[in-house]
Amino acid sequence: MTREAGFAQIDWAGRDVRIECQWIAGERDDGPLLVFLHEGLGSVAMWKDFPRRLCDAGGYRGLVYSRPGYGRSTPRAPEEVWDLDFMHRQAHEVLPALLRALGIDARATPPWLFGHSDGGSIALLYAARFPGQLAGAVVLAPHIFVEDISVESIRQARTAYQETALRQRLAAYHDDPDSAFWGWNRIWLEPPFRDWNIEAEIGTITCPLLAVQGVDDEYGTLAQIRGIAHRVPRARLLELPACGHSPHRDQPVRLIEETTAFIDHHQRGDLT
Repeated sequence: MTREAGFAQIDWAGRDVRIECQWIAGERDDGPLLVFLHEGLGSVAMWKDFPRRLCDAGGYRGLVYSRPGYGRSTPRAPEEVWDLDFMHRQAHEVLPALLRALGIDARATPPWLFGHSDGGSIALLYAARFPGQLAGAVVLAPHIFVEDISVESIRQARTAYQETALRQRLAAYHDDPDSAFWGWNRIWLEPPFRDWNIEAEIGTITCPLLAVQGVDDEYGTLAQIRGIAHRVPRARLLELPACGHSPHRDQPVRLIEETTAFIDHHQRGDLT
């Protein structure tokens, strides 16, 4: 794999899985590493230029990857149905395996995680499970429990996928758009998933944590990040006006400013 773009191979769920990866400024060995975790329908390409803008602004290295089933990574098998623990498995199994495959020693040089939506929840779960292997996390519109607004928006997305050009638009970002869409959509709309809740688990997080949410988020209310603050009192919250579910698209300049200030503050703190 090149230092800019390519693939990594991991052994996961009893099979070889290809993971699409992209490095940003991999030569910046003196700066912190940010690992970007995409949303429920995201991929490397769907981040567009935001990871590079953020890394350039802060002088960071970046690693962007597509989870199994997304982007150019190995698609979800037709018979594969994601279970209620699908985000846990990404945090506890896939991400550690990817870091090992890329030669990243998270114990020696802990990375930062930058996660959006489902990726934000995965970042929280990783932070809770591996406290010594993470420098800190920035989470955008994360889910820590299931709200009615989330389920309704996901139900509307299903209708759009079936009745509009959404499938064709997603095909520009995923080798198998059905793999990406139905893996995510079906589990979120399963009745048992309404009880999914990670509030108790995140109470063990000790690393620096910045939780960001748009006031106008159509997939969740501010109760999500305020719930994080209740469980992780040291967490810093950023509530963005005129912002929906994707702060990196709706408020990129403000988000970059806040993120670089937060990371740099804690990096300097590590050195004093």
